[in-house]
Amino acid sequence: MDKKYLTTSQGIPVGTDLSSMTTGEKEGYTLLQDFHLVEKLAHFNRERIPERIVHAKGTGAKGYFEVTNDLSKYTKAKLFSEVGKKTDVFLRFSTVGGERGSADTARDPRGFAIRFYTEEGNYDIVGNNTPVFFIRDALKFPDLIHTQKRNPQTNLHDADMFWDFFSLTPESIHQVTILFSDRGTPYSHRHMDGHSSHTFMWYNEKNEFVWVKYHFKTNQGIKTMTNEEAQKMAGVNPDHSTEDLFNAIKNKEYPSWDVFVQIMTPEEAKTYKFDPFDVTKVWYHSDYPLIPLGRLTLNQNPDNFFADVEQAAFTPANLVPGIAASPDKLLQGRLFAYGDAHRYRLGANSHQIPVNKPRCPFSNGQRDGAMSVDGNSGAEYHYFPSSLTNTITDTKFNPPFIDISASLGMHDRPLEDVDFIQAGVLFDRVMNDSEKANTVSNIAGHLGDAKENIQYRQTALFYKASADYGTKVANALKLDVEKVKKLASLTQQERVEATK
Repeated sequence: MDKKYLTTSQGIPVGTDLSSMTTGEKEGYTLLQDFHLVEKLAHFNRERIPERIVHAKGTGAKGYFEVTNDLSKYTKAKLFSEVGKKTDVFLRFSTVGGERGSADTARDPRGFAIRFYTEEGNYDIVGNNTPVFFIRDALKFPDLIHTQKRNPQTNLHDADMFWDFFSLTPESIHQVTILFSDRGTPYSHRHMDGHSSHTFMWYNEKNEFVWVKYHFKTNQGIKTMTNEEAQKMAGVNPDHSTEDLFNAIKNKEYPSWDVFVQIMTPEEAKTYKFDPFDVTKVWYHSDYPLIPLGRLTLNQNPDNFFADVEQAAFTPANLVPGIAASPDKLLQGRLFAYGDAHRYRLGANSHQIPVNKPRCPFSNGQRDGAMSVDGNSGAEYHYFPSSLTNTITDTKFNPPFIDISASLGMHDRPLEDVDFIQAGVLFDRVMNDSEKANTVSNIAGHLGDAKENIQYRQTALFYKASADYGTKVANALKLDVEKVKKLASLTQQERVEATK
């Protein structure tokens, strides 16, 4: 087979397709000048018409967030300013990979996207029901989703695509383990937790800042399905979770989640045992305990599904004063990609749709475009600076300055032993025997459909995380455990070569 260079759409050769251009080897800020990253993400956002490319199947509800613990010393965000303060919210649940007609019970992460309608503008937390994710560089997101979609020839889901990608992307091992555990098939949207997954900055009136992660703990209790139960429910009622949420609220059984944060100081972040901005890892609760923040309650169903759920447009770039982004490389890419997806799917004026419209006054200086339905700001001038309008800016809304030491380039991130530790701990110490057996069975049932060389490559990663984990998967697949053990001892490059 003749080799060919990967290029941009303009035929320009690409030097690397594994790392975006950032300011550091581990944590770092992504640069807009990385035209390959921007082109790749922008094209990816335009690959489907008109449903969402990811999170297409979903449902949602309205409710409110109430502060129960005063953490205002850490952030000046007004929605967290005092105990008892309530803020209206809209929450959309979803599966990630399936189409709009897919089953709610599919083995898949669940989207957990929340909009807070604050007096300072919309604040969105666009998270999942898992505290980690498969990848840590936005450049790989289109590839990840392509492997979860359908074979371009057969239009069927393809185990070879699925496991080939993950076996070549070892940092995915933690999320893969969660995905194939019982928590990969929640019983309903009400019976699962939510997480910001990413790290964010909180800063106060003095511009002192800390790093935070959000966690939403269900008050309905964690409830899951076995693989067999999920498959059966997909045939009996593929809209089970959608119906469950609607009926619970209709019957005034309002679901709620207690909201917690983990807080890390900038000094601690510099010396933590691993990169705290790596979304493939959790901060250990023993190091950073959960601190109560508030309670989220859903108490109103949408009047019209399309108007609210289908047209809801969340983006992690919606950050209010007191909250800012972190140098999480995946988050840095999402800050661009989500807004761009909405401009493509809903148009340049998607912020005028009621579910997306801020509940506070706004003056963005933007005009015209398809579906401008708010009067287009009438005769008001739309340029800045201007002595003919009363629109002003104020530097008090700027986040703190952060000193960085930059090394500009496409930084390849080497695979480290720490990338496997948390998946091993999850299997060895957190799961009970029944959960281990289900996880192994779920993996073997899916990975067993992939080519044998891919089975060996992926099982070696399980073994690298935990010898017991890898051995159990190897036995379930009838693979040679000694060969798996040998592959686990190799470098990733050597492992790939040995399993071609």
